[in-house]
Amino acid sequence: MAAPLEVVLSSDSGSQLWNVSVFDPHSGSSLLSYRGGSSAARSLAVLRGGYLLSAQLGKNFINVWEIQRKDQLQQKIVCPGVVTCLTASPDGLFLAAGVAEAVYLWEVCTGKLLSVLSRHYQDVTCVKFTDDSSHFVSGGKDNLALVWSLSSVVHLDLSHAPEPRHVLSRHSLPITDLHCGLMGAQARVATASLDQTVKVWELSSGELLLSILFDVEVMSVTFDPSEYFVFCGGSDGNIFQVSLCSQSLSREKAFQSDTEGNQVFKGHRNLVTCLSVSMDGTLLLSGSHDETARLWDVQSKQSVRCLTHKGPVTNAVIMAAPANMFLPDSRPAIPLPRFSRHLHASEGDGGESGEVCVRLGLNVQDEEETYLQKTDRLNSLMDAVTDKSVFGDGENTKVRVAELEEEVQTLKKVNKDLYDFSSQLLTKPT
Repeated sequence: MAAPLEVVLSSDSGSQLWNVSVFDPHSGSSLLSYRGGSSAARSLAVLRGGYLLSAQLGKNFINVWEIQRKDQLQQKIVCPGVVTCLTASPDGLFLAAGVAEAVYLWEVCTGKLLSVLSRHYQDVTCVKFTDDSSHFVSGGKDNLALVWSLSSVVHLDLSHAPEPRHVLSRHSLPITDLHCGLMGAQARVATASLDQTVKVWELSSGELLLSILFDVEVMSVTFDPSEYFVFCGGSDGNIFQVSLCSQSLSREKAFQSDTEGNQVFKGHRNLVTCLSVSMDGTLLLSGSHDETARLWDVQSKQSVRCLTHKGPVTNAVIMAAPANMFLPDSRPAIPLPRFSRHLHASEGDGGESGEVCVRLGLNVQDEEETYLQKTDRLNSLMDAVTDKSVFGDGENTKVRVAELEEEVQTLKKVNKDLYDFSSQLLTKPT
């Protein structure tokens, strides 16, 4: 059987048979399983397509497997406290984890702890990167979602704490989940909360675009790839599909099932903890505390597959299958270093005295040019290139001019000869 293009990764808090299991979303067959420990909610991440990471439930470390070595833990990343959420940047360069009220950010290539962001007042519940890895968003039990610019967080000056780019503070109860859409810094972000609302924000401005009120607490949220719909998992086991393209859409609305795209998926018997949509937008994956993960056909709202687990499902995601997942003889291209637990690495904690790491384009940023300045600079560049290509530069210009003048004189002589010859022909008596 050929390796599938997409796979389902799921975990549960029971972990009697395995920690993380891999399923084929179309057949429902189990493909792989990773053993060792159990995964906390919102703590499953794939790093560089070569490593699978999950935070140990209720413990202060992160389990790491090489993606193709399912039966053996590669290493454990020890953290300063219990890890409540975990994510890796899509480019594979950074790892972010929520530990109590703080967000810890590591550089993957060196294992250095770059920053500890302590702007939340209560435990961090979720953290997600944008698809271009330029920003990440953290949500917490303090009802706040904070938007962080990676370039402002990764810096050499540790004398002052980084500030979030935006503080999203319109929720009245703890945030349970968040999802970053596509388009990088221009993305839209959805946040779910125990206050029975899902809010959609504009990442670049921090402006609230839409607030949807439900009859139950909302535990999970996601967009479809085209962002036509937002899917919201309720504490009663229902999944609510809200259309973002409705003509009657107002900034604040209460959910009502109708024919315009607002529908309900019914099948789970307990709260829905995680949601994910396939790349083509036709399949919806949901995980629940009723110890099942379900695959739904989005168009018909029917459950097409039920994946049984041995405990409440903590993570469930549909993702593109990593290239090395089904190649048992392959190895990750780059080994993982030892991860530091402190901002200033001490001896024996993964750092070497006098070691310097240079990150181009992240630590030093010039003042941003205006559009007029960029236009002037572009015009001057184009003029310089044009002048050089036409006229040359330096001594070559003088030589070229002399050659052209000599060629002009030759052409004038040829023209004169032709004129004289034609005149003789016309004036010659017949």
